[in-house]
Amino acid sequence: MRILLAFDKFKDALTARDTCRIAEKAIAEIQAEWTIETAPLADGGDGFCDTLTGVAGGEFFSAPVTGPLGETTEATFGIVSKAQLQSSTKALLQLTDSTERIAIIEMAECSGIALTPIRNRSPWIATSAGLGDAIAAAAGKGAHAAVIGLGGSATHDLALGALQRLGVRFLDRAGLEIEHPPCPNLWPRIASIDLSNSNLPAGFELRLACDVENPLLGANGAAAIFGPQKGLTEDRFEELEDSTQRLAGLLCQAASASPETMASPGTGAAGGAAFGLKTGLGATIVSGYELVKTWIGLEDKFDRADCIVTGEGRFDASSLQGKGPGALALETIAASKRLYVFAGSLGPLENDLFEAHSLVAISPEDLPLEQALPATQANLVRAVQATFA
Repeated sequence: MRILLAFDKFKDALTARDTCRIAEKAIAEIQAEWTIETAPLADGGDGFCDTLTGVAGGEFFSAPVTGPLGETTEATFGIVSKAQLQSSTKALLQLTDSTERIAIIEMAECSGIALTPIRNRSPWIATSAGLGDAIAAAAGKGAHAAVIGLGGSATHDLALGALQRLGVRFLDRAGLEIEHPPCPNLWPRIASIDLSNSNLPAGFELRLACDVENPLLGANGAAAIFGPQKGLTEDRFEELEDSTQRLAGLLCQAASASPETMASPGTGAAGGAAFGLKTGLGATIVSGYELVKTWIGLEDKFDRADCIVTGEGRFDASSLQGKGPGALALETIAASKRLYVFAGSLGPLENDLFEAHSLVAISPEDLPLEQALPATQANLVRAVQATFA
C-alpha cells in the first residue's frame, strides 16, 4: 500500500506539518510495510508560512510589526532559496532569473483578524501597516521577492497601510503628507497619492497567493462579502463602498492604471489588499491552492499513491469551495482512489460523492471545543490507527 498524507492545519491545535508527521508515525507503527509520503497543505492564511518555508528547507525570521489596531506585535516570516523549488512552482511564480531569495509572508501574522478582539473589530480603523513592515523586514534580510498569503486579514484598507510603510505618500488637499496609517476613517482627508518614493529594493517582486475570485466592488466585492466579519455594519456599507471606489480611483490615477482593474477577479481579497498591492506595487495574483500544490510536489505524490488521506480542523461544505483538503478530496474521488478525511468535526457537505466510512470525526461529538483542542493529537492517533488497523 502506498499512502499519501496531505493534511491542512487543525486550527489552534496542530500545524499541517505536525499533523502529517503525527499521522505518519501512527500508521507506521501498525503498518510497517506500507510506503508513506507526506504533503502538508496550506491556504493563504494560518500555516502558509510554516508549510512553504518548512517544505523548502528555508529559514524562519521574526520582526516587530504594527498590528491591525496599531499595537506592536511579532510576525514570523520565512526565506527560501528559489533553487529549492519545483520547476512547476517556478513556472507558476514567473520570477526573474536574478531573483534567488524568496520571502514567505502571511498577512494573518501581521494584520490578521485573529489579532483583533471581536468587540474591537472595525474595517474603519484596522491597518495593513504591519504587512508593509514585514515586507520591508524581509527585504532587509536579503529577500529579492515575497510570496504573500492573503488569508485571515482584519483590514479593508486596500493595503494602503502597507504601501505607506513601503514609501508611498498620501497627501491632503493642501499637498501635505498624511502621516497616520491611511485607514478608511482617514480616507476623506486623502486627495492624492504619490507612488514615486518606494523604498523597496529595485526589482523586488511580489506574488499574492489567494483563491477567492471576488472583485473589489459590488455585490460580491470586498465590503459586501468580507466586511461583516471584520465589523462592518449594514448601515455603513454604502459609505465604505463609495469611499473604497474613490480611493481605488486615486490609486489607479497615481499608477496610470485602468479603473477596470477594480473588476479583476481576486482584487477584493483581504479587504482589497490584492488590488492595492497589484496596482500600487505591480504585484501578481496567483492561485494559492495551485501554488501549494506545486510547491509540495503534490501531483507526483498523488499519482504514486493508492490511498489519499487528508483533513483539517473542520470539514464541511465550505471545504469544497477551493480549500486544499476539499479540492484534494474531490480530485481523489474523480481519480477513483481510496480516500479518507479526518477532521476535528464534520459539518454538512451538500454533496453525495463521499462514502460515509471515508469521513472520520476524530473528536467525540459531545466534547467541548476547549477540551477537544488539547486532545487533538491523541484523538488523531487513535482515529488513524483504528481506521488502518
